[in-house]
Amino acid sequence: MRAPKFRRPALPRTRRGQRRLVQAVMAGCVLALLPATWMYAVAGDRLRKAADVPRTDVAVVFGAGLWDGEPSPYLAHRLDAAAELYRTGRVEVVLVTGDNSREDYDEPDAMRGYLTRHGVPDGRIVSDYAGFDTWDSCVRAKKIFGVDEAVLISQGFHIRRAVALCQAAGVESYGVGVDAVHDATWYYGGAREIFAAGKAALDAVFRPNPRFLGPQEPGVERALATAE
Repeated sequence: MRAPKFRRPALPRTRRGQRRLVQAVMAGCVLALLPATWMYAVAGDRLRKAADVPRTDVAVVFGAGLWDGEPSPYLAHRLDAAAELYRTGRVEVVLVTGDNSREDYDEPDAMRGYLTRHGVPDGRIVSDYAGFDTWDSCVRAKKIFGVDEAVLISQGFHIRRAVALCQAAGVESYGVGVDAVHDATWYYGGAREIFAAGKAALDAVFRPNPRFLGPQEPGVERALATAE
């Protein structure tokens, strides 16, 4: 029995058919790029260097994975930037948001431990244990922790999406994109953003509730009270 032959899909033979095919491909490319264009437009004038960021009560640091229970190098760079903003008086409180969906994986506590070892008082750190993705973190910062304005800290390939989503969630945001070695993780992160931009645009339009919302928490308010 012979294996069936693979047949390539037939291309249009007429000029009109070829023109329509090209137009369809171009339209698909434009639609694919729209979410990324939206992110760049929203975040364009809201990205700052750490030394130039406006003085703001709260900095938000997004989780970026743990290695043997400690912040990954990428996450450590984010936390270093947050600690520097605190030391220079540009922020008063650091909200660490990450994944604690299982008992043996706790990003926020690892982030808290790192910050305290680098000079940020424990009382100035607030933990969000249900920051399962960027949209969830932004919505919870607003609805659960009462954050109206924040400096967001992440790698350059992610910071525009973070700013765009937090703006959509009602948090007036400025972004600090920390430097990163252009290794395999960096290239993966950059490629991933192309696909993540589509989900981000849908989140901004339809505004779904986070995976876990829960009751309001006074952690940020209390931490700010100790700063006065």
